[in-house]
Amino acid sequence: MAGPSSRMLALLSLLQVHRDWPGDELAGRLEVSPRTVRRDVDRLRGLGYRVESLRGPAGGYRLAAGSDLPPLLFDDDQAVAIALALAVAPASGADIAESAARALATVRQVMPSRLRSRVDAVQAVTATGSVRTDPDVLVAVSEAVHLREVLRFGYGDDERPHRVEPHAVVARNGRWYLLDWDLDREDWRTHRVDRISPRMRTRVAFVPRPVPGGDPVAFVSARFKGSTGGDVWPCVGTAVLEVAAQTVAPYLPADAELESLGPARCRLTRGSWSWEGLAAAFAAAAVDFTVEGPDELREATAALARRLRGASAR
Repeated sequence: MAGPSSRMLALLSLLQVHRDWPGDELAGRLEVSPRTVRRDVDRLRGLGYRVESLRGPAGGYRLAAGSDLPPLLFDDDQAVAIALALAVAPASGADIAESAARALATVRQVMPSRLRSRVDAVQAVTATGSVRTDPDVLVAVSEAVHLREVLRFGYGDDERPHRVEPHAVVARNGRWYLLDWDLDREDWRTHRVDRISPRMRTRVAFVPRPVPGGDPVAFVSARFKGSTGGDVWPCVGTAVLEVAAQTVAPYLPADAELESLGPARCRLTRGSWSWEGLAAAFAAAAVDFTVEGPDELREATAALARRLRGASAR
């Protein structure tokens, strides 16, 4: 049986899942008696955690939000996860590198040596990129999403106020995007959070609309692919390249399909937002290639060839 301290830590970890726990189920997870669970719950209450008792035949417990911040307790995996998340925080695009570094130093200082060595073994060098998002703006936008409140903001150089129903904040490739229903355009839009300048709160509530497809992340990804439907490229084609598969593989997107046809030939299937863009993507491999299909890709490749010949003649 685990000691009281480690057992309380495990109990708190389970309660923080934000669900109602029957007493018998908690006892089974902790491999102790229901009476021991009751004693440990009382100890947590003594530390300032608001653990509510649930009525019912078997009884149970729920961790409620407290007005005061009690001592924070994390198990080993949670502590390492927090430290690693802080270490790579600058790569998120939020302008919190200095704050994250100070928080990481604080967390690391109170870690036992066995955990500190695990965190120190991950020497992550993160690239912050040229676009940084003000954390205050990120919080304000996220709060509007959480409160389901109409958001007004200026956007980039356009000081005209935009009015939107904010539905989700999505992190993608080091940038933050707001997925919203634009009340003026009456359509779904994505706005870069780093270009948003929030105006005074409207305090106007709205009923969330169903996001097309049901997944905000997939919807935003589809928009970047130029798709008005699912998270797929609207134009997909195949060509045979006169080059070894391993030579071209490092330069392909993750969703490309590559098949080796020998030491110096391969078949490549990939997508793009337009047939012209797809033809240019195949041409960018800088090797001879033969289009297998579809016909739209053949026509776009022929048009690209004519354009390039005209450019070289000029």
